Amino acid sequence: MVRNNYIIALVTFIIAALTTATWWTLGRDTTREVDAATGTTTGPYEAPQVIACVVVLVGLVVVGALLLPAWLAVLGVSLPFTAAWTIQASSEDDSGLWVVGAVLVLVGTLVGGTIVTAVTRGLVRNRD
Repeated sequence: MVRNNYIIALVTFIIAALTTATWWTLGRDTTREVDAATGTTTGPYEAPQVIACVVVLVGLVVVGALLLPAWLAVLGVSLPFTAAWTIQASSEDDSGLWVVGAVLVLVGTLVGGTIVTAVTRGLVRNRD
């Protein structure tokens, strides 16, 4: 784990920037698909989008867990991802349900990030 405060700040900034870029590149397609035969609407997110976001975010948390304090690794991914999601969702939703979605995204990324950090730290500890 990095001990220099400037390096910690730089790594945190890079992870936050990459997290935001993940949303803006992988999460922005919010097109709803309508089945012509049934009229059923699906979306706005497709499975490959969600899987790609999860894989990238897990990778970023792993890197963060190796280089940063655990809490910073989790927050460095959860907060920017939630903020990016919220900015887009709030601009496209008139019902106000984006607030519920934002809470779910935040809780999901916090819990997921905590689990990934714990597993990463456990594996590193066992390897030593």
